[in-house]
Amino acid sequence: MTTINLAPEALVAKVMIEEMFKVQPGETVAITGDSGSNREFADVLAKETAAVGGKSLILWTPKAEQDGEAGMKDWPSEVLTAALSHVDVWIELNSTVFLYSTIWETAFKNNNKLRYLIIGESSIPSLIRTFVGFDISILEQFLNKVKEMTMKAKVITITSSNGTKLSYETDLNYSFDIDSGDYSKPIFGTAPGYVNVVPKTNSMNGTIVFDMIQHADVYNTDNHLEFIMKDGNIAEVKGGAEAEKYKAYLASFDDPNLYKISHNMFGFGPNIRKLCGEIVEDERIWGGVDFGFGHTSPMDMPPLGQPAKSHFDGVVAKTSIFLDDIQIVDDGVVCHPELIPLTEKLLTN
Repeated sequence: MTTINLAPEALVAKVMIEEMFKVQPGETVAITGDSGSNREFADVLAKETAAVGGKSLILWTPKAEQDGEAGMKDWPSEVLTAALSHVDVWIELNSTVFLYSTIWETAFKNNNKLRYLIIGESSIPSLIRTFVGFDISILEQFLNKVKEMTMKAKVITITSSNGTKLSYETDLNYSFDIDSGDYSKPIFGTAPGYVNVVPKTNSMNGTIVFDMIQHADVYNTDNHLEFIMKDGNIAEVKGGAEAEKYKAYLASFDDPNLYKISHNMFGFGPNIRKLCGEIVEDERIWGGVDFGFGHTSPMDMPPLGQPAKSHFDGVVAKTSIFLDDIQIVDDGVVCHPELIPLTEKLLTN
């Protein structure tokens, strides 16, 4: 674990390039971003890549209007796809993301050596909390244990004192995955600190009350937004004026698949104990959960995935999680006896 006294952005870059990706001499690292991204951080990542003998490629574009497939009209897709189909590492800093677009899907299809990480427009302080200051090997042990327990469950139930109460069935044909911070082998990587489950199609029912959600003014306000889930779909959006805005946002895509659940992440970021309003960090809040909607890659939901024009995520900050009748988290606190020893090693601050 890096403890060298560096500027924050240099520390994050060093951890990513040296400890997480373990970039080797001669490897090519692509760094993508747009006019809404942190170009200085891209340059720091490139400098760190050179320091370990790698070769950097910075690909910068104008900011697209929308994320994913809905952004394709704004990007030079053929050129980007050609480059990303041949690099060893791709770090996506885009503020409007390539994730789940045809560019992204084709790069993974063509490039079986690709080690990818998306961090979006995360601030440097958020990246410090998310990527620095924990033992990757211990986090990996913890997350794999939770994953193993989750894969044995037929029904997952999640509740929260904020009014969230729902359940869904699992499907072993779909993805169960983790990110611990080890991106040294081919991977669709996101920030470390979660166990991700793709629910069985048409099985999620109940209510989600969001403490934070993309494209809505909910975090740290009195605004209210909740989804009523029926058979895996958003059946109703409640919450007054904010709900009306969100209904309009969803309807603007004219895509029924945008209303479908995509994935559910259990958050276990060791240094993430409260919401900050940045989605990459907040998705990994310890003892919370994230729900993603819309596009799902065929990698996660074989064989065809769940094609949609976009993808968005929302967070419930403090939850209780039940795997069948086995409780692993109680009001944001890990409570299962097999998980507590590793939890104590991770939560040292």
